[in-house]
Amino acid sequence: MTDTVVRFGIIGCAEIARKVSRAITLAPNATIAAIGSRSHEKAVKFASANNFPPDVKIYGSYEGVLDDPNVDAVYVPLPTSLHVHWAVLVAQKKKHLLLEKPVALNATEFDIIVEACESNGVQFMDGTMWMHHPRTAKMRDFLSDKHRFGQLKSIQSCFTFAADPDFLKNDIRVKPDLDAHGALGDAGWYCVRSILWAADYELPKTVIALHGPVLNEVGVILSCGASLHWDDGKIATFHCSFLSNLTMDITAIGSKGTLHAHDFVVPFQENEASFSAGSESWFNELVSAWVPPPSKHTITTDLAQEVLMVSEFAGLVETIKVKGLKPGNKWPTISRKTQLVIDAVKVSIERGFEPIEVGN
Repeated sequence: MTDTVVRFGIIGCAEIARKVSRAITLAPNATIAAIGSRSHEKAVKFASANNFPPDVKIYGSYEGVLDDPNVDAVYVPLPTSLHVHWAVLVAQKKKHLLLEKPVALNATEFDIIVEACESNGVQFMDGTMWMHHPRTAKMRDFLSDKHRFGQLKSIQSCFTFAADPDFLKNDIRVKPDLDAHGALGDAGWYCVRSILWAADYELPKTVIALHGPVLNEVGVILSCGASLHWDDGKIATFHCSFLSNLTMDITAIGSKGTLHAHDFVVPFQENEASFSAGSESWFNELVSAWVPPPSKHTITTDLAQEVLMVSEFAGLVETIKVKGLKPGNKWPTISRKTQLVIDAVKVSIERGFEPIEVGN
């Protein structure tokens, strides 16, 4: 490895791996070194379809990637039920771990993954891409401004998309043995993360699942929601679904200001993203308009958010491998908090919408 380029291996040929492999190629401090699948033929086809460089090693097993001495970090886009097994193996092979979300079936499994990363001195990060868009930092600046936004009071988040019949029958996200959380673990992960982000990662005291979740015939969640409650009176709600039109909204309301973003998971355009910020808004004399109206803020970026995610992760790996620093705990901590809330929502659904204390 040079001082600037982290060599990635990928295990599994999931659809999301197409997007992340492109991001690895575009990141200035990363390169693809290996791809592995349980089928060598499938790995070859994936490499060809995604224009991998000719020097990329192709393996007919996941183990081949993990044993490759020219791989520094591994991206794992496997079904959630396989995460704890393969993520631990990645860490034990001293490879840094970029793990697709949801990170585990529950926080107990995730703690096993984190312990493996910590004991082997490797960096962990999950694949929540929007966290790395420069818009996210600009929105944080607004939320942190006590004069413009004030004290956070409530948050609403929604991520839905209308899956086609083939998805609803065959996708791994509707299979109880592969991704048992369904829409909650997939779309709901983004909603929960956005709520925690807006609350500066303060965990809620309790979570109450909303009535009316939709489950498929094998018990996997296709649509659900929940409310989150803090001791200081903050409240948040979210809705996630495989059954409704594409929507990716977050609203954060403070004592003095309001933030809206309508494409927080995936921006409407790859190289720019907007949000609106209103501060101390009221009406005009005739109550026919807002004074002042919310302002629109557009942030441009030369690199898409998934590329920035890979680049940030690779930068963390570089500080460990080249500068000898210890892995950071920021990303594992945020992932664990997200998982704790997901777990609580699922338990609340299973217990007939009882309030569940987060972490218990």
